[in-house]
Amino acid sequence: MFPIEDFSGVKTPFYYYDMKLLGETLAAIKKSLASRPSYKVHYALKANANGAILDEIAGVGFGADCVSGGEVRAALDAGIPAEKVVFAGVGKTDDEIRLGLENGIACFNVESIPELEVINELACEMGKKAPVAFRVNPNIDAHTHKYITTGTSENKFGIPMTQIGEVISLAQTLGNVEIKGLHFHIGSQLTDMTPYAMLAETVNRMLDEWEAKGVTFPTINVGGGLGIDYNDPDGNPIPDFEGYFKMFDAIKLRDGQELHFELGRSVVAQCGSLITRVIYVKQGVNRKFAIVDAGFTDLIRPALYQAHHNIENLTAENDAPVDVYDVVGPICESTDCFARDEKLAEVKRGDLLALRSAGAYGQIMASQYNLRELPASFYDLPGEKN
Repeated sequence: MFPIEDFSGVKTPFYYYDMKLLGETLAAIKKSLASRPSYKVHYALKANANGAILDEIAGVGFGADCVSGGEVRAALDAGIPAEKVVFAGVGKTDDEIRLGLENGIACFNVESIPELEVINELACEMGKKAPVAFRVNPNIDAHTHKYITTGTSENKFGIPMTQIGEVISLAQTLGNVEIKGLHFHIGSQLTDMTPYAMLAETVNRMLDEWEAKGVTFPTINVGGGLGIDYNDPDGNPIPDFEGYFKMFDAIKLRDGQELHFELGRSVVAQCGSLITRVIYVKQGVNRKFAIVDAGFTDLIRPALYQAHHNIENLTAENDAPVDVYDVVGPICESTDCFARDEKLAEVKRGDLLALRSAGAYGQIMASQYNLRELPASFYDLPGEKN
């Protein structure tokens, strides 16, 4: 998988992207959508906004799910049409809202009454009508990590089910907003499809309820959150998109109604790996440390979410003995640890390690803490550098 012979002399750490796998993943999504013309995919830029990756995604005709003005600009710069851009987030600033209005984006996913009122006010000032959907908090527990659960009543995201009627009624009285739909997102890294079945039931119930009141919605957006296999990236490089979309076939769409999805991690995670070099092998009292030149400034998920990425010694021979290491970085924080008790082919100074499944929430979350350089990007061959 990795062109290790081409990595010699390349400065580490860096992100390596398997663009062939990305293409195969996008093709799998397109295949599942072929029999579902009313289903539309928006790529969630928060997962990875690397320019080369955005170009590939724009090339297959997907839209964009954005949560900041910067992401809106990046989507437009990548050639994603404004009419395929949706803008979510609990804290949209006035300038970000104006940016969306100026460019004629498809929809603002509104998360509170104050936000709705501000969007209406700014749209009035600009002589525009803002398309809005309401992000509903359905109080569905996706049984994922507490930091990436977004659909329960205790989260900051969305409008509680008990308040959605008030918000829709208010929107109907405002002159500069146009109701476009309902929006949901219940969490991230979901590998159990049961919460999606619960979400489909909730959507059907709401559609029936509001239709009885004479209110219809052109679009229903069910978010994303489909998980990947971090434990076996080679055995399961492409998620079960067909099974995922099939869960939502239970939604009883009305004539002309579209069902929108916001896929991020499931699109890009498996195509990316963080490549790092071993600086030292340190023998402690009871533990052995593989100290590498990457740290949580390059991949923060293990420190932030206690996430585990498979680690491979790319340099080791096939018959190398296996030893147990704590793989740690150089950052001056105890949380700068990628894995404890990791079984690896025997590690020595200068070896290259690959942290797999790092294409999502890896490079995009990199920082310059300790005044470290941001990691570079390579695509298929290190000579193709971003």
